[in-house]
Amino acid sequence: MKGNLRKAVLTVFLAGPIWLGLASNAQFKPKEILEQAKWEEFLRTATIVGEYQMKESEGVTRPWVLTMEKDGVGHQAIWKDAIGRMKGYMESWKAEIVAYRLSKYLGLNMVPPTVEKERQGKRGSCQLWVVSWKDYFTIVNEERQPPPNRVTSFLRALCLQRAFDNLIANADRHSKNYLITEDWRMILIDHSRSFRKGPDFTTTLLYDEHNRVSRKFIMDQLPRKFVEILRALTAPAIREVVGEYLTDEEIADTLKRRDLMTAWIDKHILDKGEAYVLY
Repeated sequence: MKGNLRKAVLTVFLAGPIWLGLASNAQFKPKEILEQAKWEEFLRTATIVGEYQMKESEGVTRPWVLTMEKDGVGHQAIWKDAIGRMKGYMESWKAEIVAYRLSKYLGLNMVPPTVEKERQGKRGSCQLWVVSWKDYFTIVNEERQPPPNRVTSFLRALCLQRAFDNLIANADRHSKNYLITEDWRMILIDHSRSFRKGPDFTTTLLYDEHNRVSRKFIMDQLPRKFVEILRALTAPAIREVVGEYLTDEEIADTLKRRDLMTAWIDKHILDKGEAYVLY
């Protein structure tokens, strides 16, 4: 990150408590959230009338861009069937569905509607195509910064992204899979490398002050309701949300990461005060 946006971000994070900003932490608008079930049904049942496969330079898993229609409504979607090791990384289309479901359950609403859809006899994830203003890569390179009335909400969205990726073990969050709307809301895409296995993803947090890349962008401030839901997570609750798309081991690992997160949050509250950390 460079230029004015870097200065704005660091100034707010280091200066003290954030008192301004939006009351809601959801990144999709209330009307869009109410329409999620409608789009889930559309993705499951609409007819594919056109498609093309992305180039590897556009996505390692080479997902398909589908044009779909139902009852006079047309929309594009991204379909993935990647599963197993690809280019040295474990990929899973199922993780795309889980990320969407957990984002909803946690009240974040940062991931576009995503469902399972069969294409040419293969199972895969199908995610609603979101038209964005910019991606984070472009914003940084153009040295753009949020308008004054959006600085707080944008920085809080960054905190939520860090928290979400900590929970789902997504170490593949690069600047092109943050979609930014014109009013500086943050939509997160591409979660097929989430829910990674091994001690690296259950004994330390991906994003905290010890990570040299992310230490300026940690879970600095979080919604109180989000933290309450996080603390209350149980294996049965996660299973009810994610269905068959996570194994028991993956759910257990998610809870281990949750425990790391809540311990970190508790220490952060002790260091900075509850009024600073929770809103």
